[in-house]
Parts: sequence; structure tokens; C-alpha cells
Amino acid sequence: MNARRLIPTAAVAGAAALGMVALSACSPSDAADGGKDGRLDIVASFYPMEFLARQIGGDHVSVSGLTKPGVEPHDLEITPQQTGELNEADIVLYLKGLQPAVDDAVAQAETGTKIDAATLTDLEKHGGEDGHEEEAGGEAEGGEHDHDHGDEGSADPHVWLDPVKYAEVAEGVGKALEKADPDNAAAYKKNTGELVGKLNALDKEFQEGLKNTTTRTFITTHSAFGYLAERYGLEQAGIAGVDPESEPSPARVRELQEIAEEDKVTTVFFETLASDRTAKTLAEDTGLETDVLDPLEGITDQSAGDDYFEVMRSNLTALEKALGAK
Repeated sequence: MNARRLIPTAAVAGAAALGMVALSACSPSDAADGGKDGRLDIVASFYPMEFLARQIGGDHVSVSGLTKPGVEPHDLEITPQQTGELNEADIVLYLKGLQPAVDDAVAQAETGTKIDAATLTDLEKHGGEDGHEEEAGGEAEGGEHDHDHGDEGSADPHVWLDPVKYAEVAEGVGKALEKADPDNAAAYKKNTGELVGKLNALDKEFQEGLKNTTTRTFITTHSAFGYLAERYGLEQAGIAGVDPESEPSPARVRELQEIAEEDKVTTVFFETLASDRTAKTLAEDTGLETDVLDPLEGITDQSAGDDYFEVMRSNLTALEKALGAK
């Protein structure tokens, strides 16, 4: 596992200025003059982007989401109405690489400002054909085996599940809003600082809660937790890849059974927006328990909380129980 990286106080302060945020030819004043009731009209691709826009924008923005509650973000198809919303928005906030339909629609949209969250932090590759976790620049460090299986050759987009990386994205979004709407820059800066502070606190909770455990390995249907696992020295063993609907091969199922026995795994995690059939079958075959580990791609009535922080703390509680936190 790589050494845990602390949240930088100003690591992404110049992200927008360095060209990491895609801006159109329109001026900041043009964007600030649009929107509803004088507010910036922001279209966000899915829940983690909506949450950032609302937390940082506050009363100065009007936010709508492309992915409705209960819809699996990876499978989203853009409607003609949503295409119109993208063209009329002052700002589009999305995460390239997660939703192909959104990527295509944003590329064609005539939106004033396009903010790609994937440019605001370093994306990494989680998983290779040999089962060892890799970063974008190389193989995993250390001698421990790593069971994570992601999509070989593609960067993992699930950065919001690591509070440190999510804070980096928040910093970049805040800078972009300041540039798009200079009249309210002070408010965006203040809101960003408060959000980053909360994410720092959440990071510390995860550090303390997962510091001493009986096992460091967890099995999950959806390989969305590579960044979280790396951050806190855990090992993610994914039944499926980054796509939650993909089915594991018989060989992979046998491998997971071996991992469960070898690493004293107690729980197979599933999520609310994807089928739990494979997870429950594996749990029955291996005598393991099941529980929910939410990838936070959307908030529904089945979510263990009303917002990002509540659900992340529920995830922490579930991991502490499954891993035997002391």
C-alpha cells in the first residue's frame, strides 16, 4: 500500500488558473449574469458533483442533476431535455470517465463553463490482470498481496470515496466558481474552506476507526473503493470491476473464496443501486455475512443517511464491524 497522503492546504489552489478546468470563450461576467433569479445555473452529472455544487455555491447557485435518485450513474442515457439543460446552463460540473453518455453530451454542449472534476486530482489505476493494485505510474508498493480487480488500463473515477481526494476536487471547484462569478468569490472561498475542513475531520475519523483491525481485507460487489482502501491501508477484493453490473468468472469466484479464508474475511458487501444476487450467493457459499457498503453514487430512501457525510460515516461503521476494529 502507498503511504497515506495528507490533504494539502493549497495543493490545488491554482488548478483552475493552470488550465485544469475547461472554460469557454465567454467572460466570467457573462456566466454570472445568467441562471435563475440571478444565480449561477449549474448542471451536475451525478450526486457527488451535485453535493459539491450545493455546498460550495450556497445561495448563489441553482443546481440540477442529470442522474436522478435511484438511477445507476454508469448506465445513464441523456434525454433531449437534458441536452437542452446542458446547453442552457452557466456551468456543467461532471467527472469524465464515469458516465460515457455524459462525457459525449458535455463535449457537444455549448455551456459557458465546463468543470471536469477528473482534472482536479490525480486519478489512479486500481487493479491489473494479475490482481495487483496499480497506480497510474506503476505497480503497488510493498510486498503484500493485493486483491483489487478494476478495469485494466483505465483510471478509477471513484475519487469522492476518499475524503482527501474529494477535498482536492472541492478546492478546484471552488476556484472555478470564483473565476466564473467574481462578485461572489468571497462566499465561494469561505464555503470551500468549511467543506474542506469537514472532509479533513472525516479523514481523521476513518484513520482512527480503521487503524487497528483483525483483517485488512473486504469483499465488495462493486470495485469502487480502491482509493478508500489505499488511503487507509486496506485491501479491496471486488466481485465485479468498476462496472457494478459485470459478472465475475467462475475462476474469480473461486479466488474470492480463497481470499475470504486466507484473510479471515467476515463480510461480503453489496450496494443499494445494483443487484445483490452475486454477493449473497458468494456469502452463502462461504458462510459469510452480508452488509451494505454504499459507493455514494446517489441518495435514495434506502441510503443510510441523507447526505455524503452521513452515508460515509455509515460506511465507516460497516467497515469497522466487518474488519474487526479494536
